[in-house]
Amino acid sequence: MRVLILGAGVTGLAAAYVLAREGHAVTVLDAEPEVARGASHANGGQLSYSYVAPLAGPGVIGKVPGWLLDPDGPLRFRPRMDPGQWAWLLGFLRACNAATSERTTRRLLRLAYLSRDLTRELAARREFAFDFAPAGKLVLLPDAAAVEGARRQVALQAEWGSEQRVLGRDDCLALEPALAGIAHRIAGGVHTASEDAGDCRLFCEGIAAVLASSNHAVDFRLGTRVHQIIRAEGRVRGVRTGAGVIEADAVVVALGTGARALLRPLGLRLPVAPLKGYSLTLPITREEAAPRISVTDSAAKVVYARLGGRLRVAGMADLVGEDRGFDERRLSTLLRQAREAFPEAADWTELNPWTGLRPVTPTGLPLLGRVPGTEGLFLNLGQGGLGFTLAMGSAAVVAAAIEGRPAPIPLDGLGL
Repeated sequence: MRVLILGAGVTGLAAAYVLAREGHAVTVLDAEPEVARGASHANGGQLSYSYVAPLAGPGVIGKVPGWLLDPDGPLRFRPRMDPGQWAWLLGFLRACNAATSERTTRRLLRLAYLSRDLTRELAARREFAFDFAPAGKLVLLPDAAAVEGARRQVALQAEWGSEQRVLGRDDCLALEPALAGIAHRIAGGVHTASEDAGDCRLFCEGIAAVLASSNHAVDFRLGTRVHQIIRAEGRVRGVRTGAGVIEADAVVVALGTGARALLRPLGLRLPVAPLKGYSLTLPITREEAAPRISVTDSAAKVVYARLGGRLRVAGMADLVGEDRGFDERRLSTLLRQAREAFPEAADWTELNPWTGLRPVTPTGLPLLGRVPGTEGLFLNLGQGGLGFTLAMGSAAVVAAAIEGRPAPIPLDGLGL
């Protein structure tokens, strides 16, 4: 089957990898001249299979005013005269309840566990290196209330297969001694030994190199912008690009927030918003001062991951539209938080800053599979901050839909 993948980020490339291995003639298109130039370029680096609870949780609404009033808070909102933004916010507010959060978490865990198995299978093939490490993850909790809430969440997720431990402060410090400098801010933590870490950009570049080899001969058309999806008689026929028409039997849209404008002429209003994040990537200068386990500071909403000899620091959740520019204050906040946590770990003059727009739905559930009403058109987007984590599982779901096979997991809630 001739399959076009629109988007050369991690979700698009994972789909291309799965489909090419199953014998399809795959073409990958992206407007950028290189793969992984968007949200996949320098994300948090954590493969967080068990810590997938959505941003829209039962306690979030009460925290939002404080976050917005704090100039250094993890959330920033810029209101615009955009009906889509307000529709997304209304959907988000509706999802901020315990029943929806639990349902979403259960569905995300199924997809994440599938993705974990497939990502580890890929890593075991050793076709390319991407600083993959079974690092485990420690989520830091700031106070007794957060610890008690974590106990309830861990107990809930244990019913769905998660293996996590709630730790006290001393156990957290024993597990990761590099946290000693902020011990006074730690009331406890959640340790998940089964989490991994890796460099998403290297993952994308490695997949692209493998797929471009003679074994797969995937056609990469980078620097090619798609202007229109061609539909006739109820099915997709291909796409129109600046270089002409490319025909196909199936089209997979993995363009993140860019999918909204492309699909609007087909009558689709995707509930996807750009959630802006930032990261720093710093060379580690003192091994013992840098964390070996992946760390998430739940109060500051900042994540840390060791990627080979580098420390990746990532955070922020800014609803500011399609603004891709650097906000120096946000970068300064991230730098200050990282230096406070691990002051002797890295060269703080070599920051390698990055910012990107993560495509997120109000509930946190991605949009996967067939588009109703258009045969041959499929979605693979909306994974938000879990794009790397969910990429291989999402690819398997989309591949099954294209081939008409039973889905590898239940798909309730994962489509339009």
